[in-house]
Amino acid sequence: MKAEVFLPDDYRPADNEPFMNERQLEYFRRKLHNWKTEILDESRDTIEAMKDQTRNIPDIADRASEETDRALELRTRDRQRKLVAKIDAALRRIEEGEYGYCEMTGEPISLKRLDARPIATMSLEAQERHERREKVHRDD
Repeated sequence: MKAEVFLPDDYRPADNEPFMNERQLEYFRRKLHNWKTEILDESRDTIEAMKDQTRNIPDIADRASEETDRALELRTRDRQRKLVAKIDAALRRIEEGEYGYCEMTGEPISLKRLDARPIATMSLEAQERHERREKVHRDD
């Protein structure tokens, strides 16, 4: 069992401290957990709302509109399900000591990038190279 890491409420990872020290890891662990909880709560709310909305709508235009809304909501939930999987993978990387390092180069991912996108697995430069290669090899 790990010891609890003290983290002030106003703590932000800084470049002038050792990369991925205990405080930074705890900061990102909490950020990821909070994000996941928020997504799961929204998901539960959506499911409840969809259950409540299941009704017979006689007007065909209203029914079509409701079906479109439901389809959009389900697509959004599917994207969020995939996002939760990425959050879980990031949490696993924290536990395995691999969090914060680019999977392509092994170099540290900038703290600014991780703060903006805590599920990032590549440095900005590696991500851009990856996207350029993807664009070149994509069949349009």
